[in-house]
Amino acid sequence: MNFKKMNLFALCLLVLWGLNVLPAYSQAKKASYHLLKVYHLEDESQEAGLDKYLEQAYLPALHRAGVKNVGVFKPAENSPANASDTTQLVYVFIPLTSQSQFFNLDETLAKDKQYLAAGKEYINATQDKPLYSRFENILIEGFTGMPGTSVPKLKGPKKDRIYELRSYESASEKLHLNKVDMFNNGEVEIFDNLGFNAVFYGRVLAGSKMPNLMYMTTFENKEERDKHWKAFSADPTWKKMSSDPKYAKNVSKNDTYFLYPTDYSDF
Repeated sequence: MNFKKMNLFALCLLVLWGLNVLPAYSQAKKASYHLLKVYHLEDESQEAGLDKYLEQAYLPALHRAGVKNVGVFKPAENSPANASDTTQLVYVFIPLTSQSQFFNLDETLAKDKQYLAAGKEYINATQDKPLYSRFENILIEGFTGMPGTSVPKLKGPKKDRIYELRSYESASEKLHLNKVDMFNNGEVEIFDNLGFNAVFYGRVLAGSKMPNLMYMTTFENKEERDKHWKAFSADPTWKKMSSDPKYAKNVSKNDTYFLYPTDYSDF
């Protein structure tokens, strides 16, 4: 009888342990998603109109829809992107909680009367007076090493900050997943230990460059950015990892963009 009671007690403890652990396990494995919109503009008039729309209509509507933090960025003067693209670019980073939030976003905005009123100039723009020449939508799935997003704790003026957006393309899907594995199994931790203030890391699910992963790190200024990357290159853990044959040649192209946040950006 005592033996049976002990078995029942042990079973109850196991069930209670499982109920506590499984939610945490599910949370750790739960994927998050990010949307990166890249607007291409032709002139200052379009830029002014888009800024007005984003600040007064789009960001407030996203906040009402449950999106807590939205980043709006523009290329810094020393950004390598300026050399290859003569148009003005505006990057809008939108952290999402699910795929359905992405697919239902337009419908959600269409039902928001405050958004429709505040954004009418953008929504009703005519062919001869557009507010952009085109835009890209890039859907990103967060890494398990950092599934969500983080608002960096920077103290300096926004105009001096550097938000470094990186895009890593691979020669094949297999090599791409190998690079993702590299991030999840050590590279993200190295960035964290060195204080890179990452906003997000993620695998591009849909975009103009595939297969591809993207991530964003942040710094008080360009000098701090350079110091951090110098420390990264000299880090013994990184040296060991980067020389591991199993991670050889898993990136075929690296595009780097130096950005700064607008005054109305949440980041």
